[in-house]
Amino acid sequence: MARRVVVALLGPVTWSPPGIDPVDWRAALAEDVVDLLATLNEVETAVAVTPDDRWLADAVVWPDMAIHEVPEPTPNAVFAALAENGHDQVAVVAGDAPDVPGLTIGKLLRPLTTRPVAVAPVEGGQPGLLGVAARLPVPAWLPALDLNDARPAAVRGAAPRPGDLAVTPAWRRLRGPADLAFLDPAVEGWETTRALLSGVGRAR
Repeated sequence: MARRVVVALLGPVTWSPPGIDPVDWRAALAEDVVDLLATLNEVETAVAVTPDDRWLADAVVWPDMAIHEVPEPTPNAVFAALAENGHDQVAVVAGDAPDVPGLTIGKLLRPLTTRPVAVAPVEGGQPGLLGVAARLPVPAWLPALDLNDARPAAVRGAAPRPGDLAVTPAWRRLRGPADLAFLDPAVEGWETTRALLSGVGRAR
């Protein structure tokens, strides 16, 4: 069986709702994503941060999760960091999608049985990706990716054949005020973000 790892990339968060401390907001988003990863089956889980953000990883990581320090908060940096760790498949997921379902992450990994790379777009056709998954070693054609502005079409355009890239179901990220409207209180998870938005979140 392939050795697979899902990594929460805890990159910068440039926005927070009015009245909520940006550090608390970022930590809440990260905690909910990490908590979701901890429930996944048949994969290893980890977080990736730049050295300056090691405090955030230490605050939210579960005891059995690895922390990888990367020089920049990009999927490519995560792939490079894990290239020698013996993993066969790596999925990198944005750290600002607190209500993402485990099934959506599973669908990001599933195409790697037949394709070298898969991407999950941000819902609504916005720029950016929810996540990127790749078989290791990463193909040489994979361009430098930024989860905040990469688009599936650009990744597909870099591939030798269009079929080398799988595009999996989209999901939302919380990157601005409009995104809050799509949070569904009936959806399980995102407890820390939910508590912070309701005014009872604990300070980090």
